[in-house]
Amino acid sequence: MSVNKRNYSLLGLLVLMWGSSFLLIDRSLVFFSPEQVVGYRLFIGAITMMLVAFFYGKKFPRSITPWLHFIVYAVIGNILPYLLIAKGQVTITSGMAGLLMAIMPLVTLVLAHFFLPNDKLNRYKAFGFVIGISGVLFILSPSLRDGSNTLIGILLVLSAACAYGVNTIIASRLPSYDPIVSSACVLLIASTLSFFIWPGVFFIDFSGVPLLSGASLILLGILPTGLAALVYFIIINSAGATFLSNINYLIPVVAFFLGALLLGEDILLSNLLALVLIISGIFVSRFKS
Repeated sequence: MSVNKRNYSLLGLLVLMWGSSFLLIDRSLVFFSPEQVVGYRLFIGAITMMLVAFFYGKKFPRSITPWLHFIVYAVIGNILPYLLIAKGQVTITSGMAGLLMAIMPLVTLVLAHFFLPNDKLNRYKAFGFVIGISGVLFILSPSLRDGSNTLIGILLVLSAACAYGVNTIIASRLPSYDPIVSSACVLLIASTLSFFIWPGVFFIDFSGVPLLSGASLILLGILPTGLAALVYFIIINSAGATFLSNINYLIPVVAFFLGALLLGEDILLSNLLALVLIISGIFVSRFKS
């Protein structure tokens, strides 16, 4: 297989893993609480990435500074958005959650204007942001009227998208680390912190866990939480960040239609138009590049 085909194959795999996370969260929430979903996906993801790190013979940092940076990533890039998404999906559909998360790159470009000196807004970025936000506003009223989504759920998922945007800016300002090491360390810290924040979430009568919910939570931890980080960094190192940015167009589409196909969630014309607006906003914001 050529390098180009390999990169596209890995990109497709990454889109499927991240795009399916909202479906897996939805099925996990049938039995588990949002806090349990967060705690267990982080715990399983940490074990997955620790095994990957040991397999590649990676060594963890011995100085305190990298670990302080990892704590920031663990809280802002993992615990907070994971919890917001899980709580949001209690009252909104998985497809809607995936659609709303598409706003993340648009939030990031606005934050970059203020916090990254070499990444200022231009007319394309500003116009793209307006188009993308219009897509979110376009779905609010119809989504609330049909009863399948609530305002608080939508706002929680939008807050998670903002948290990811903030985490991206922080990662751009802090030193870079070995991707496998940083992924393993961040997930290790996040899972440990989640245990102290919610000590009761790990005490479950597993004999009563439905097979679908249990399998969904395990897959959520292994794939979009753990192995997706590894695939992400393989693509970054092989094809670069610009190639990887194509996922911003694909993940919301996968998430939206997986919810419709596998969970029977309604496909409303307003949602489809909103999806087109948000993705168009991302495209216009990147037009210059």
